[in-house]
Amino acid sequence: MATPSRIVAVLSAFAAALLIAGCTATPGSSSPTSTPGASNAPGAGDDDFADVEAALLDEGRMFAVVTWGSSTCVPQVDTVTAEGQTVSVALVDGAADQVCTQDMVQRASIGGLPAGVDPTKDITLQVTYGDISDDAEIGGAPVTGVPGESTEYQPSAGWFDDGSLVLLTWGSSGCPPVVESLEGAGNTGTVTFVTDDTQICTMDMAPRATILAFGDDAVDDDGFTLTLVGGGLDGTVSVLAD
Repeated sequence: MATPSRIVAVLSAFAAALLIAGCTATPGSSSPTSTPGASNAPGAGDDDFADVEAALLDEGRMFAVVTWGSSTCVPQVDTVTAEGQTVSVALVDGAADQVCTQDMVQRASIGGLPAGVDPTKDITLQVTYGDISDDAEIGGAPVTGVPGESTEYQPSAGWFDDGSLVLLTWGSSGCPPVVESLEGAGNTGTVTFVTDDTQICTMDMAPRATILAFGDDAVDDDGFTLTLVGGGLDGTVSVLAD
């Protein structure tokens, strides 16, 4: 059973190229804030935190890049280009006057795969973020989406590590989902979200990414079904394999 998490979501344009800024959630307690304008990306020498992970989302139309850094300053997907099945992704920090907590957690940045990439085949994401440059593999799942085409705004999820997944939901960027509890065993799991009818939410439709960590070997990644409860997100999601 994983620790409940707070979620931070970031909206970006969903145009023909489908470039979407990142959004994420990871466990972590409150921490002192950093100086505005300071990069929250780990340095290339920080080996424990320089690894980049990734997950396929939205039936193959989108992806998540998982990095380490401040939970309140999630990097945004700046550019995405493709040459065959190799996709180059550049991440950037937000506004220079952002004040970031000094915790170190995993965050998911959401982007769209360029037209012409085949998500049913292996894809190499070549990710750059500050001093970090790393590759991550996604794709190869029997998905039905076509990169470059519009989303259907349905929840989706994909594994990026043993027992850890990125859940993508759609809704108000001002009221991102807040995890109340998480449990799982075998090839099923349930995430319960806080329901707060008193919130005043923005009237946009934004992608919100939530990292859910069941723990190593706690669940069976193959054929996993995630049930969503509460927060206006009730339903089930088949998690795409990593």
